[in-house]
Amino acid sequence: MKAMILAAGLGSRLRPLTDETPKALLKVTGKPLLSYAIEKLAAVGVTDIIVNAHHHAEQIERYVTENPYPDINLFLSDEKDQLLNTGGALKKAQWFFAPDENFFLYNADILTNINLLEMMDYHLRNNALATLAVSERITQRYFLFDEQNILRGWTNIKTGELIPESLIAAQYNKLAFSGIHLINSKLFSMIEKTGTFSIVPEYLRLCRNHTIMGYNHTGSLWLDIGKPEFFSEAEFFINKLSDTE
Repeated sequence: MKAMILAAGLGSRLRPLTDETPKALLKVTGKPLLSYAIEKLAAVGVTDIIVNAHHHAEQIERYVTENPYPDINLFLSDEKDQLLNTGGALKKAQWFFAPDENFFLYNADILTNINLLEMMDYHLRNNALATLAVSERITQRYFLFDEQNILRGWTNIKTGELIPESLIAAQYNKLAFSGIHLINSKLFSMIEKTGTFSIVPEYLRLCRNHTIMGYNHTGSLWLDIGKPEFFSEAEFFINKLSDTE
């Protein structure tokens, strides 16, 4: 099985820590965040992983080439010339994935004990084009799902933005995205945008005619290290994760 790890971000919120080091290589308990992501994916049978790189890309490239993992083949998707966001990064790496193949798309800056095998089973049972890990937590932006956990829309509760505008948000379940996708490579032929773009608008367009599911992992441990207020908690959180294994 294959996966892509998103590690190209600028890490602006974590400056000055990221002035000289890419966010994915910041260390928690002596180990880079990227390593936690690789090990999490390897534990569920992923054998081939492509990692994108932009900010201090040479450091990511060095890590990928000089740090072998047992039974894992690591590859680099070079975005030095242009930061492509989730959608653009995914499209650039299309060559890496076989037709009609299910794969993980995984943010490098999260720590979690989400059950990825259960998520995969859920994705396959629903024959989904994509499945998004989501949970009930307080944030500003939410995906909107119906009672069957099928994606129907998106909202920003701070600005009042709603997609599609005709949706009545109160009729749907608001769930926050957790930075893990399961995608069938059929998605590539359906993406209309090029260059730098987020995959979210593509999901919101495609969910009108294709099945995009929400895997609700509420109750699992999850931490977004990309936020400075949480980075200081990371070491304690790692110990907490170890206690659940």
